[in-house]
Amino acid sequence: MKIEGKNPVKEALDSDKEISKLYISKSARDLQRIIDVAKAKGIRVEFVDKFYLDKISESGRHQGAIAIAEDFRYTDVDDIIAFAKSKNQRLFMILLDGIEDPHNLGSILRVAECMGAHGVVIPSRRSACVNATVLRASAGSANHIRVAMVGNINDTIRYLSDNFVNVYAADMQGAPVDKCRFDEDLAIVIGNEGSGVKPLTEKLCKGVISIPQYGKVNSLNASVACGIICYEITRQRNS
Repeated sequence: MKIEGKNPVKEALDSDKEISKLYISKSARDLQRIIDVAKAKGIRVEFVDKFYLDKISESGRHQGAIAIAEDFRYTDVDDIIAFAKSKNQRLFMILLDGIEDPHNLGSILRVAECMGAHGVVIPSRRSACVNATVLRASAGSANHIRVAMVGNINDTIRYLSDNFVNVYAADMQGAPVDKCRFDEDLAIVIGNEGSGVKPLTEKLCKGVISIPQYGKVNSLNASVACGIICYEITRQRNS
């Protein structure tokens, strides 16, 4: 996997991700800290012409730094639950029902990490996976948040419900998020950018929550909606 850009590379170096090589543009500026950290960790640093980085870049926005790293390591749902217990905290998990845009997925991972979620769950089919674009869109947050990939989101909801986790779907027809209480173990389902949460998936949830809206455009981007809901959960739990 290629990790491109100053911040994503910096975050990858600060995590436990295994990096085999770091390419640095000979003409780049403000990359000395990245170079120093890489060398201190025994990572091979190779200085190359900018045109070479342009050639191997997948995003076209490498900013003079590309790291060659292992593929993203997914965890599992039980590990996310165990992580919450290890911190003696009520579980806070985000389930994604078919987020296909890697930029949306990256933004959601960034929100999840910033708002203190214990992990994010994505399906293995009809969903963006964690790749270089997602890492960049997450500003490196994907290196610090647990992400589980499952075969079926509905089976995961059933499993969580059987283990006393309250699962709520986000939908425009639900109860206002600011009127709900989130002091129990919970998981929030965020739906596909176009079709939202699937009807069967919604039926499996304990309830449906919504974000009150007052404008003429009656919808929000999936990552924006996720951010608002996550903030309300975090606000309640830390008030």
